[in-house]
Amino acid sequence: MPASSASPQDIDHVASALVASLPALHRALERQVDREFPHPRLPEGQLALLWLVEEREGITVREAADALLMKPNNVSALVSQLTELELLERRQDPADKRVAHLHPTATARQRLAEVRRLKTAYVAHALRALTDGERDALGSVLGALTSLTRRLHPDAG
Repeated sequence: MPASSASPQDIDHVASALVASLPALHRALERQVDREFPHPRLPEGQLALLWLVEEREGITVREAADALLMKPNNVSALVSQLTELELLERRQDPADKRVAHLHPTATARQRLAEVRRLKTAYVAHALRALTDGERDALGSVLGALTSLTRRLHPDAG
């Protein structure tokens, strides 16, 4: 672990602020999307799996379970639900018939793209209301947030 010149109190303060602000940011974005997105909101587990499958197309149920820190049987149930909703496809592995690879359907891709577009538009709108200094500060922290995500969940990035 790299040495730090920050005091333990400074680190605790930053950690506490991140723990409070990141979920609040997530909730605010979700509320805004819920107002404009014309489709029913999926449960959080289904959404997490869809986003993962879009990012890592062809992932297996076991790999998805590992990445989402879930049990394979729970992910398998989510796969069944999303398949029934025609948002996910299971494709059998040609070499091992017991293994299925997961792929988002065209409908899922379209809906995920729409959610991404809505969230990006909301954040861009909010960023325009900030000062140049605030925008610069946020821009300079993006790399550190990515590194923090990797440290907290190595499979995430």
